[in-house]
Amino acid sequence: MDQKKPARPRLIDVAKLAGVGTATVDRVLNERGNVSEEVRLKVIEAARSVGLRRQLPPSYRPRIRINLILARPDLPLLEKMAAEFRSLAKSIDRRVGLQITTLVDERPESIATALKVTDCDAVIVYAQNNSIIRDAIAELELRDIPVVTIISDLHDSKRLAYAGTDHYASGRTAGYFIGQMRPQRGHVAVLCNHLGFESHARRIAGLRDYLGEHAPHLSISHIIEGADDRVRSRALLSAAFEEDPKILAVYNVGAANLGVRAALKAIDPSDLPLFVGHELTVHTTRLLREGLMTLAIDQNPRLQAQFAFDILLDHFGFESIPIKRPYVSDVPIILYGPENIPPS
Repeated sequence: MDQKKPARPRLIDVAKLAGVGTATVDRVLNERGNVSEEVRLKVIEAARSVGLRRQLPPSYRPRIRINLILARPDLPLLEKMAAEFRSLAKSIDRRVGLQITTLVDERPESIATALKVTDCDAVIVYAQNNSIIRDAIAELELRDIPVVTIISDLHDSKRLAYAGTDHYASGRTAGYFIGQMRPQRGHVAVLCNHLGFESHARRIAGLRDYLGEHAPHLSISHIIEGADDRVRSRALLSAAFEEDPKILAVYNVGAANLGVRAALKAIDPSDLPLFVGHELTVHTTRLLREGLMTLAIDQNPRLQAQFAFDILLDHFGFESIPIKRPYVSDVPIILYGPENIPPS
């Protein structure tokens, strides 16, 4: 028996939910005036809740300011992310403003302070999953200031949504290529910034699970927290190479790719470990061209920035781009090797 299609939402459905008459709904949605601001907002929210998707009248769109908080903007990924947000901000609704707050360090205390003192209407932030930061986000929620996380999620916080890639899948993808390209028994050295970053922890978990399930001839021998510092990362990775001659691959889940390059350059070229890393930057492009890096797993900064904006525009009633609730990020990763690097 054919199932009936769900009925399309009607004005009467909006009226019932908003607790007003259909005439009031008609006046609000068609800008006929003579309705209080409180009632107008109630009707608009009711229309959105029942699925009456339509372009809101411009006069009902609030002016909002979005605060993008980025620590260590000198890192290639963060620099690229800031550039994507600036570029996209020029093309979205003129009633939306973007303010970028950059921090010289990524300490939880620094990021939590930046969150707490914001005077914007919404925040987009990249941060490690730390109780101090989660508390700051909870304070913003009480002030009706939504927070969207990018790059790395804080899934157990009061954030509105996450805009980014599936890092566990990225780690499994790295495991697949490492397992296929290193069939002999040996070890994998992992370099990260700090395991407090959920993105890094998830990538390592993905790698470990894939190797355990499909490439048991390989195992993780070292997890090095290099703080995304090239000097520290080089020193710790070089020490790992000296300690363990069975390291067949390096998986860098964070930045400091130049530190990996320096460590690899000190090894006999005939005995180089496989190198898989993240993000297509000027540095990884050079590494791919040199043959030192085999694969760069890029997390698509532009689509992350676009989805973060889309979430907040929808949250505040800008309905020019349909987006489903609850907000679930589906930003895809892109794999780059020496043969598909975009032209400079």
